[in-house]
Amino acid sequence: MGFTGLALGAMLARDGVLKAGELTENGTPQRAFPTAPKAKSVIWIFLIGGMSHLESFDPKPELNKHAGKTIEESPFKTILDSPYLKKNVREFVPGQHKVQPTIYPMQIGFQKHGQCGAEISDWFPHLARHADDLAIVRSMWTTDNDHGAQLQFHTGRHAIEGPFPTIGSWVHWGLGSLNDNLPSFCVLGTPLADCCGGVQGHGANYLGPEHTGIQLSTDPANPLPFAQPDKTVFREEQAAEFALLGKLNRLAGVEYPDDPALAARIRSYELAFQMQRAVPEAVDLATETAATHSEYGLEQKETKTFAQQLLVARRLVERGVRFVQIFHGYNGGAGQWDAHANLQAGHSKLAKEVDQPIAALLGDLKQRGLLDETIVVIATEFGRTPGAEKSNGRDHHPYGFSVALAGGGIQGGIVHGATDELGFHAVENRHYVTDIHATVFNLLGLDHRHMEIPGRKRLDLDFGQPIRGIMA
Repeated sequence: MGFTGLALGAMLARDGVLKAGELTENGTPQRAFPTAPKAKSVIWIFLIGGMSHLESFDPKPELNKHAGKTIEESPFKTILDSPYLKKNVREFVPGQHKVQPTIYPMQIGFQKHGQCGAEISDWFPHLARHADDLAIVRSMWTTDNDHGAQLQFHTGRHAIEGPFPTIGSWVHWGLGSLNDNLPSFCVLGTPLADCCGGVQGHGANYLGPEHTGIQLSTDPANPLPFAQPDKTVFREEQAAEFALLGKLNRLAGVEYPDDPALAARIRSYELAFQMQRAVPEAVDLATETAATHSEYGLEQKETKTFAQQLLVARRLVERGVRFVQIFHGYNGGAGQWDAHANLQAGHSKLAKEVDQPIAALLGDLKQRGLLDETIVVIATEFGRTPGAEKSNGRDHHPYGFSVALAGGGIQGGIVHGATDELGFHAVENRHYVTDIHATVFNLLGLDHRHMEIPGRKRLDLDFGQPIRGIMA
């Protein structure tokens, strides 16, 4: 029954049967702009646990200068008087994550890269070579100081309020599919743990299950659970079964010619059959060149798993998949990037796992002419505190953190927004997480202010505002 939901939304929309809102005179949904979109697809990379902005995209020399002092002993003690300190946060467990007072130095160096001179951590040497393609937003903020922020980053709502549709499901709802043989919203890697949103991190909630992300494996022998017939069933036999079922459905269609659900059901069975070939082919990396394997890092133990996922992501958008959501850092709990202790050892290991594959993805998309029509987002739920935790780690930090974007409609070589001297508060061009959503929607040709359905009024914060400063 999952295949019916998978296909239903896109098929009925193309048939003119299912519409989330009224149509304009030219037959396009009102939620879409009259102008052509700047991108067709999204590759959404999410690093689970909270990557440190201070050791990735937002260097703060003052941390080294005043290391060992408390924030109150430093010249920046007014940081603790900021109204954002209380306004910015809704605590799930009051008092659980307090301000860490002792300033902790940066654990890695930074260099300027590209013609733009953007400063990127030495833990990301491969990605740094693409500095002129990146738009780094250093002024993100969120309201959850615990790992419900993972769900919040994808829905825009605090976890206390429960699950809501995620950005991938909104894109699927707004645009439908470019390929009748593949899901329009695919998920790679192990998704969020139950503590932090679980499957709701790629769910559609009230939009309906047909807009939920479909989890795929990079194993071509079993890329989609329950999608293959039993090994004792010949393909010809299954094709005959589908043909008979289709004939019976069409006979019923003679009696009920105006039943859209029946028409959708017929096509959903056809899609299920087509996906049995299309999905394994899409994730089969054996057809890629040895040079491509090497570029992504498939030959190295540290990078192999993530490299496979990113290479599959490129193959999926190449075949018309709208939204590919990739998770990195699953550990059954809050996530591997959650660096309460041993930050230097943990982040250096994790950065090595993702750096080369992400850089290879950007280069591969660019070489194939796909980067101009694909938005790549590199994100995490929050940053890490300027103060030390457990002597060599950093705590959760929702007050200011970084996200990087590249691709269709994104102006490369841009550093947008800023945190204060210690990297504590976002102070310049502050952006709540749904501003990333609104930016993606706009570049895909969707009007973010019309991304709602009757009877489900959204809050103003849910819509966000496009980040015009990074849009080409």
